[in-house]
Amino acid sequence: MIFNLTSIANPQIRRNFAAQNKPEAFPVRTGRGDKGCAKIKSMSRKDSRKPNSRVKASNAGGDKKPFRKAGGKGPKRPIKPQNEKNFNVKANTEGQKGPIRLNRFLANAGICSRREADKLIAAGLVEINGKVVQEMGHKVGPRDTVKFNGSLVRREKKVYYVLNKPKGFITTTDDPKARKTVMELVANTGQERIYPVGRLDRQTTGVLLFTNDGDFAKKLTHPSHGARKVYDVTLDKKLSMPDFHAIAEGLELNDGPIKVDEISFVEGKDKNQVGVVLHSGRNRIVRRIFQHLGYEVVKLDRTVFAGVTKKNLRRGQWRSLSPKEVDLLMMH
Repeated sequence: MIFNLTSIANPQIRRNFAAQNKPEAFPVRTGRGDKGCAKIKSMSRKDSRKPNSRVKASNAGGDKKPFRKAGGKGPKRPIKPQNEKNFNVKANTEGQKGPIRLNRFLANAGICSRREADKLIAAGLVEINGKVVQEMGHKVGPRDTVKFNGSLVRREKKVYYVLNKPKGFITTTDDPKARKTVMELVANTGQERIYPVGRLDRQTTGVLLFTNDGDFAKKLTHPSHGARKVYDVTLDKKLSMPDFHAIAEGLELNDGPIKVDEISFVEGKDKNQVGVVLHSGRNRIVRRIFQHLGYEVVKLDRTVFAGVTKKNLRRGQWRSLSPKEVDLLMMH
């Protein structure tokens, strides 16, 4: 059975887990392979105390993220439970109305990804109501008691943030090319395992939401809901009136037709600056609309997403959404 210790996101859990399992050597990551597979070397306990080289994330951003995936075999002997006072894991199931899959439950707790959670379950490290569960599709109800490695997995509140994204950051939780990601800008929000809602490409700036609420994120990004988005667009040349009307009436792109909700020139600005409102979440849709007509978008800023703005936020800054904003988004 493959068990990846280094995939556990919470550093305190990782240290406590390693401390109670003391084989002569254990696997650590030495390089990156395809889709997270890694080369493995053996280190003694003495060597393992040396910290892995990584760039610390901060609200100001950084260049790299610490590795989280690794390969290797798990411990062969049973794992002794440890006292719950050593650490408590929280799972994002507040307000849970029905059962959810166990791997999702563990992933929401910030322990690891869903894929890695399946391996933890298969390794017999998870208990539900005092019984070890190794069934992949097992579901957890709101009243179930879940333990990981002998410690209680407690429920936590859901959190919601908005970031004014600057240029040069990839909208992803992990980039295999080690480029800067938006997660580095929200590293100081707290211990919850949050992720972006939707995407902004690397050179696009503006409103980007983050949460640990999967249902909330799905609702705002699903095509059937279609969150309203407002963009300020700066082109490399003035937009002609025939092209202006063509966009307003709808275009046929390679991946199908597209029609914006509104398009207008920015008052008091040159004709190369326009405002666009649309609900579509298709990849790079605003840039592709103008490229289809021979224009290049030199600046793209999302000013509104589902009613949330970036007012009073400088580039790279974030804030928590107010309860009123969350309620309005829930009703969206």
